[in-house]
Formats: sequence, C-alpha cells, structure tokens
Amino acid sequence: MPTNLRRGREGLGSIPYIWADEPSCLGVASLLCPLSPHRMTHTAFTDFTANLQQRLQQPLPGEAAHRLMASSARTKLGIRPNERTRRSAVLILFYPYQNTIYLPLILRPQYDGVHAGQMAFPGGRMERTDRDLIQTALREAQEEIGIRVQDVKVLGKLTELFIPPSNFYVQPVVGAMKTRPDFYPDPREVDAVVEVSLDTLLDKTIVGDSQIQVRGVTVDAPYYDIQGHRVWGATAMMIAELLAVLE
Repeated sequence: MPTNLRRGREGLGSIPYIWADEPSCLGVASLLCPLSPHRMTHTAFTDFTANLQQRLQQPLPGEAAHRLMASSARTKLGIRPNERTRRSAVLILFYPYQNTIYLPLILRPQYDGVHAGQMAFPGGRMERTDRDLIQTALREAQEEIGIRVQDVKVLGKLTELFIPPSNFYVQPVVGAMKTRPDFYPDPREVDAVVEVSLDTLLDKTIVGDSQIQVRGVTVDAPYYDIQGHRVWGATAMMIAELLAVLE
C-alpha cells in the first residue's frame, strides 16, 4: 500500500510541520519561492494560504482551465442543467506534511452509481439544513473523512462546475488546516483516503489521455495518474483550475 494511502481508521495523528533545510519552495514556484530564499520557516504554510486566499478573490480561470481536463462526454452526452439539477459542494483541503503541502482525495467504493470506484474530493449534496455551500462542503468532509471542521480555515471557492452524469452543480470550496488531520473515513462512502502532495500535482508527467465508456458512449478522457489511480472528469477539471490559480 502506498505510504500516502490510508484505509479505515489508521490515521498517523496530527503531526506538527517542520520545513526542509533546502529551499524547495514547496513545489509552487510563483506562490512560495519569494517567501523564503534560504530556508523554509514555520510561517511558510501561513504565507502560502494567505496568498492563495488573495488569489481566490481575483477573477478565476474557470472554463478556460476546465477545458484542459474536460472529457468529450460533456458534449457527447448533451446534458444541460435543468429544473432537476441539484447543488453540491466538495472540499479541497490543504495541510502541511512531510516538508511540503498535501491535500486529500478519496476513492469511492464500488456501488450501483455513476461515480462508483472513482477518485474525488470529499463532498456531497446540499441539505436543507445547510446555511450555504461552504457549510455543505465542511459537513460532507466531516461525514466522509472524519476531519474536525472547526480546525478548517476557509480560503475561498473555485468556479462552480456542472456534472452531467449525476446532474449536479458542484461548488469547490478551498480550505486549510495548520496540521495534518486524523482521517476517519466512512466505509460506506469512502474506500480509501489518498493523500496527494502539491509536488505530485505539479508534475506534468502524470497527465495522460484515455478512452472510456460512459453510458455506452466512447469518450476521450484526460486524467491525472495519481498513485496508480486515474483521476478524470469533474475532479480533474477542478484540479486544473486549482493549478492555474496556484501557478
């Protein structure tokens, strides 16, 4: 099992962050390199999140970034938002760990549904009791991977994205925690938590293209190869916009 793949309740605990002696810039050159030319310090993660929060208040790349990782299913299936389209939200959660910055993805279990066995950010549909989509993202993340939402600082939002197969509008919410959280995934909704470093996401060699079957239609599907998992569809499109904001 990869070292960054955690199943069940096998969290390593909340580990205080210690930065590497060498200036790695945490792999995010334009955000972090100017912050510490000689040595990563205790404030590097705080500076990263503050800068990211500012960037999320600016006009977002949106569809221009989404198109980089959009599958042809979005046009071939011909599904558009309608009166039955539902709202949902996911949480993109940054935390410092092992001298860099990480975020968790989840592997959905196999079930009779359109997103079975796929990689995703933790999240789900908006409930009537949710104040807004930010609360939806936090609540769903708490339910699915067991994080303490009171420890999450919300930094902003990415562009809302329509997902034709499930007829959802999804709002990506970006947040941060000061230390690596304990993960307690709900086995009914999460097969595994996959911890991914930003260095991995910034590696252009993980981008590939494949053909898959969606409702009997063959579609081209760009993907990120992350720890042996192909991350494609809406999740890949969200990652593409996130990277565009970071870079």
